[in-house]
Amino acid sequence: MGHDVTDTPVSVLVLPGYADSGPDHWQTLWERRHGYVRVEQDDWLMPERDVWVATLERAVCAASGRVVLVAHSLGCALVAHWARGGSTDRVRAALLVAPADIDRVRDELREVASFAPVPMARLPFPSVVVASTTDPFVTTGRARAMAAAWGARLVDVGDAGHVNADAGIGEWTDGHRLLEELLPTS
Repeated sequence: MGHDVTDTPVSVLVLPGYADSGPDHWQTLWERRHGYVRVEQDDWLMPERDVWVATLERAVCAASGRVVLVAHSLGCALVAHWARGGSTDRVRAALLVAPADIDRVRDELREVASFAPVPMARLPFPSVVVASTTDPFVTTGRARAMAAAWGARLVDVGDAGHVNADAGIGEWTDGHRLLEELLPTS
Protein backbone atom coordinates (compact mmCIF):
# COMPACT_ATOMS: atom_id res chain seq x y z
CA MET A 1 0.00 0.00 0.00
CA GLY A 2 1.01 3.63 -0.36
CA HIS A 3 2.46 3.17 -3.86
CA ASP A 4 3.00 6.24 -6.00
CA VAL A 5 1.30 5.09 -9.15
CA THR A 6 0.03 8.38 -10.52
CA ASP A 7 2.37 8.52 -13.53
CA THR A 8 2.33 4.85 -14.49
CA PRO A 9 0.21 3.00 -17.04
CA VAL A 10 -3.14 1.40 -16.25
CA SER A 11 -3.68 -2.36 -16.15
CA VAL A 12 -7.14 -3.74 -16.82
CA LEU A 13 -7.91 -6.81 -14.71
CA VAL A 14 -10.85 -9.00 -15.75
CA LEU A 15 -12.79 -10.70 -12.93
CA PRO A 16 -15.18 -13.39 -14.12
CA GLY A 17 -17.84 -14.80 -11.86
CA TYR A 18 -18.93 -18.29 -10.92
CA ALA A 19 -17.87 -20.94 -13.51
CA ASP A 20 -15.53 -18.44 -15.26
CA SER A 21 -16.31 -16.65 -18.53
CA GLY A 22 -16.38 -18.90 -21.58
CA PRO A 23 -14.84 -18.34 -25.02
CA ASP A 24 -17.79 -16.30 -26.33
CA HIS A 25 -18.24 -14.11 -23.23
CA TRP A 26 -17.51 -10.40 -23.74
CA GLN A 27 -14.81 -10.55 -21.01
CA THR A 28 -12.89 -13.19 -22.98
CA LEU A 29 -13.40 -11.30 -26.24
CA TRP A 30 -12.10 -8.09 -24.65
CA GLU A 31 -9.04 -9.93 -23.34
CA ARG A 32 -8.24 -11.23 -26.82
CA ARG A 33 -8.83 -7.90 -28.54
CA HIS A 34 -7.33 -5.50 -26.00
CA GLY A 35 -4.82 -7.62 -24.08
CA TYR A 36 -6.55 -7.31 -20.70
CA VAL A 37 -5.50 -9.75 -17.97
CA ARG A 38 -7.87 -12.28 -16.43
CA VAL A 39 -7.46 -12.91 -12.71
CA GLU A 40 -7.36 -16.72 -12.69
CA GLN A 41 -9.01 -18.31 -9.68
CA ASP A 42 -7.98 -21.80 -8.51
CA ASP A 43 -11.52 -23.15 -8.48
CA TRP A 44 -14.23 -21.55 -10.60
CA LEU A 45 -16.92 -24.04 -9.54
CA MET A 46 -16.38 -24.06 -5.76
CA PRO A 47 -15.48 -20.43 -5.07
CA GLU A 48 -14.26 -19.59 -1.58
CA ARG A 49 -14.49 -15.88 -0.78
CA ASP A 50 -11.23 -15.62 1.18
CA VAL A 51 -9.26 -17.51 -1.48
CA TRP A 52 -10.69 -15.39 -4.28
CA VAL A 53 -10.03 -12.18 -2.32
CA ALA A 54 -6.39 -13.21 -1.73
CA THR A 55 -5.97 -14.03 -5.42
CA LEU A 56 -7.35 -10.62 -6.40
CA GLU A 57 -5.04 -8.88 -3.91
CA ARG A 58 -1.99 -10.63 -5.42
CA ALA A 59 -3.09 -9.67 -8.93
CA VAL A 60 -3.67 -6.02 -8.02
CA CYS A 61 -0.29 -5.78 -6.28
CA ALA A 62 1.49 -7.47 -9.21
CA ALA A 63 -0.15 -5.28 -11.86
CA SER A 64 1.76 -2.58 -13.64
CA GLY A 65 0.58 0.88 -12.57
CA ARG A 66 -2.94 1.67 -11.47
CA VAL A 67 -5.68 -0.86 -12.04
CA VAL A 68 -9.15 -0.81 -13.54
CA LEU A 69 -11.27 -3.78 -12.49
CA VAL A 70 -13.79 -5.29 -14.91
CA ALA A 71 -16.05 -7.64 -12.95
CA HIS A 72 -19.02 -9.75 -13.96
CA SER A 73 -21.63 -11.40 -11.72
CA LEU A 74 -19.93 -13.00 -8.67
CA GLY A 75 -16.86 -10.94 -9.59
CA CYS A 76 -18.78 -7.84 -8.46
CA ALA A 77 -19.30 -9.31 -4.98
CA LEU A 78 -15.60 -10.22 -5.02
CA VAL A 79 -14.69 -6.56 -5.58
CA ALA A 80 -16.97 -5.44 -2.74
CA HIS A 81 -15.39 -7.97 -0.34
CA TRP A 82 -11.83 -7.23 -1.47
CA ALA A 83 -12.34 -3.45 -1.13
CA ARG A 84 -12.80 -3.81 2.63
CA GLY A 85 -9.10 -4.52 3.15
CA GLY A 86 -7.30 -4.75 -0.19
CA SER A 87 -4.79 -2.43 -1.81
CA THR A 88 -7.52 -0.10 -3.04
CA ASP A 89 -5.09 2.80 -3.47
CA ARG A 90 -3.87 1.03 -6.61
CA VAL A 91 -7.36 0.99 -8.19
CA ARG A 92 -8.37 3.78 -10.53
CA ALA A 93 -11.93 2.53 -11.13
CA ALA A 94 -14.20 -0.49 -11.53
CA LEU A 95 -16.79 -1.59 -14.08
CA LEU A 96 -19.20 -3.90 -12.25
CA VAL A 97 -21.46 -5.75 -14.67
CA ALA A 98 -24.56 -7.79 -13.77
CA PRO A 99 -23.86 -8.02 -10.03
CA ALA A 100 -25.41 -11.26 -8.79
CA ASP A 101 -27.55 -10.95 -5.68
CA ILE A 102 -25.64 -13.57 -3.68
CA ASP A 103 -27.83 -12.96 -0.65
CA ARG A 104 -30.80 -14.24 -2.67
CA VAL A 105 -29.21 -16.95 -4.85
CA ARG A 106 -27.02 -18.56 -2.17
CA ASP A 107 -29.80 -21.01 -1.29
CA GLU A 108 -30.20 -22.13 -4.91
CA LEU A 109 -26.47 -22.08 -5.68
CA ARG A 110 -24.79 -23.12 -2.45
CA GLU A 111 -21.34 -22.96 -4.07
CA VAL A 112 -21.39 -19.15 -3.80
CA ALA A 113 -22.67 -18.93 -0.22
CA SER A 114 -19.30 -17.82 1.21
CA PHE A 115 -19.75 -14.51 -0.65
CA ALA A 116 -22.91 -13.67 1.35
CA PRO A 117 -23.74 -11.22 2.61
CA VAL A 118 -22.68 -8.86 -0.15
CA PRO A 119 -20.93 -5.85 1.43
CA MET A 120 -23.05 -2.75 1.04
CA ALA A 121 -20.34 -0.19 1.79
CA ARG A 122 -19.07 2.63 -0.40
CA LEU A 123 -16.21 1.59 -2.68
CA PRO A 124 -13.10 3.78 -2.30
CA PHE A 125 -12.74 4.27 -6.08
CA PRO A 126 -15.07 5.42 -8.87
CA SER A 127 -17.28 2.67 -10.22
CA VAL A 128 -20.07 1.96 -12.65
CA VAL A 129 -22.67 -0.76 -12.09
CA VAL A 130 -24.27 -2.12 -15.26
CA ALA A 131 -27.61 -3.87 -14.75
CA SER A 132 -30.22 -5.50 -16.94
CA THR A 133 -33.95 -5.41 -16.27
CA THR A 134 -34.19 -9.14 -17.13
CA ASP A 135 -31.23 -10.50 -15.17
CA PRO A 136 -32.28 -13.77 -13.48
CA PHE A 137 -29.67 -13.28 -10.73
CA VAL A 138 -30.61 -9.79 -9.51
CA THR A 139 -33.72 -7.64 -9.48
CA THR A 140 -33.60 -4.11 -10.81
CA GLY A 141 -34.26 -2.78 -7.31
CA ARG A 142 -31.45 -4.79 -5.75
CA ALA A 143 -28.99 -3.74 -8.49
CA ARG A 144 -30.00 -0.13 -7.84
CA ALA A 145 -29.46 -0.63 -4.09
CA MET A 146 -25.99 -2.13 -4.66
CA ALA A 147 -24.99 0.73 -6.94
CA ALA A 148 -26.19 3.29 -4.39
CA ALA A 149 -24.42 1.55 -1.49
CA TRP A 150 -21.19 1.25 -3.47
CA GLY A 151 -21.35 4.91 -4.55
CA ALA A 152 -21.46 3.79 -8.18
CA ARG A 153 -23.16 5.23 -11.21
CA LEU A 154 -25.91 2.87 -12.40
CA VAL A 155 -26.29 2.12 -16.10
CA ASP A 156 -29.49 0.29 -17.06
CA VAL A 157 -28.98 -1.74 -20.24
CA GLY A 158 -32.61 -2.87 -20.47
CA ASP A 159 -33.50 -6.38 -21.59
CA ALA A 160 -30.03 -7.97 -21.63
CA GLY A 161 -30.41 -11.04 -19.41
CA HIS A 162 -27.28 -11.70 -17.35
CA VAL A 163 -25.21 -9.56 -19.76
CA ASN A 164 -23.26 -12.59 -20.95
CA ALA A 165 -22.81 -14.87 -23.96
CA ASP A 166 -26.14 -16.63 -23.27
CA ALA A 167 -27.84 -13.24 -23.67
CA GLY A 168 -26.22 -12.80 -27.10
CA ILE A 169 -24.10 -9.84 -25.99
CA GLY A 170 -21.14 -10.72 -28.21
CA GLU A 171 -18.21 -8.33 -27.92
CA TRP A 172 -20.46 -5.76 -26.23
CA THR A 173 -19.03 -2.57 -27.72
CA ASP A 174 -21.39 -0.38 -25.66
CA GLY A 175 -19.89 -1.92 -22.52
CA HIS A 176 -16.38 -1.28 -23.75
CA ARG A 177 -17.29 2.38 -24.25
CA LEU A 178 -18.28 2.47 -20.57
CA LEU A 179 -14.90 0.99 -19.68
CA GLU A 180 -13.12 3.57 -21.84
CA GLU A 181 -14.78 6.33 -19.77
CA LEU A 182 -12.94 4.90 -16.73
CA LEU A 183 -9.53 4.74 -18.44
CA PRO A 184 -7.12 7.68 -18.49
CA THR A 185 -7.24 9.80 -21.62
CA SER A 186 -3.52 10.38 -21.91
